[in-house]
Amino acid sequence: MNNTSSVDTLLERLYALNDEAEELDVRDYKSELEAKKYERTFWDVARGLLPKNALKEGSDGSGGFLVPDEFEKKLVQALETANVMRRLGNVITTRFDIKLPTVVSHGSAAWVDEEMAIPDSDDTFGQIVITAHKIASRIIVSDELMEDAGFDLERYITEEFARRIGKKEEEAFLTGDGIGKPLGVIQSALVGAVSGEAGTIGIDDVMDLIYSVGQRYRERAVWLMSGDAHRVLYKVKSARGQNIWQPSLIEGQPDLLLGKPVIVSDAMPTVAAGNKPVLFGDFKYYVIGDRGRKSLKRLDELYAATGQIGFIASQRVDGKLILPEAIKSLQVQS
Repeated sequence: MNNTSSVDTLLERLYALNDEAEELDVRDYKSELEAKKYERTFWDVARGLLPKNALKEGSDGSGGFLVPDEFEKKLVQALETANVMRRLGNVITTRFDIKLPTVVSHGSAAWVDEEMAIPDSDDTFGQIVITAHKIASRIIVSDELMEDAGFDLERYITEEFARRIGKKEEEAFLTGDGIGKPLGVIQSALVGAVSGEAGTIGIDDVMDLIYSVGQRYRERAVWLMSGDAHRVLYKVKSARGQNIWQPSLIEGQPDLLLGKPVIVSDAMPTVAAGNKPVLFGDFKYYVIGDRGRKSLKRLDELYAATGQIGFIASQRVDGKLILPEAIKSLQVQS
């Protein structure tokens, strides 16, 4: 092949690549325009400005519609603000049930003399399934508000959805029994320490809890406790009379207890006999699985007699601790 034909071949390839790039740009641009069109139509339908059949795409199969991409992002951000477990845990998006392999027990090595048989010592594996449980909330808005051009329906639904769903999620992620809802950390985590005194907790108890967690999990570990436990421990001082807390000097950053960040949750149990008001460990081993997209349904007729319009916001989610030894709890002695 001569130089001219080589150059021609190269140019043809470059033109072909350029055409492909232009096609991709056009596709991306079209996708962006379609997303914006869907978002405008979605909120017009939500406000009652268009009939429901204007949304030909995005049906969730039960009379509702999948929320637009941009609104989805805002919801996720709002849920993270409203739910401490979404900030601490490992959040993933799922399309179907996910089976996560776990190590129930580890094998070990052994000293052996020459020519002796090496004993078997295998890891024992288990399996955790991340499925999906539906959580929903009904929001009611008056006709007058809907007709008010200054009423920000998107912001209102975002804030209300996040507040209600976020609170309920946090309760389940911490104390849920796994029946119709996620399995909470407290149900799965191992007990790392029991308080030395009945009905209360002290500095020795939290020290025992720290060292009950393996070194590999202590590096990224945080405290998660109830407001009641925070109050009790905040008053505790060391044997030298020094406060064991390090107040944060930066706005938005948590205080430190024995060098580790402290997060407070109203969903955690109080300091009472038999309860587990304090958790310590690496919460990235708690996996939260969001199934698909959030959905919104407008209810036109149900509240018509009272001059109101209802909205049902829903999502499907699950959560499980995949490694119980990564987080330990402090149990109050009975």
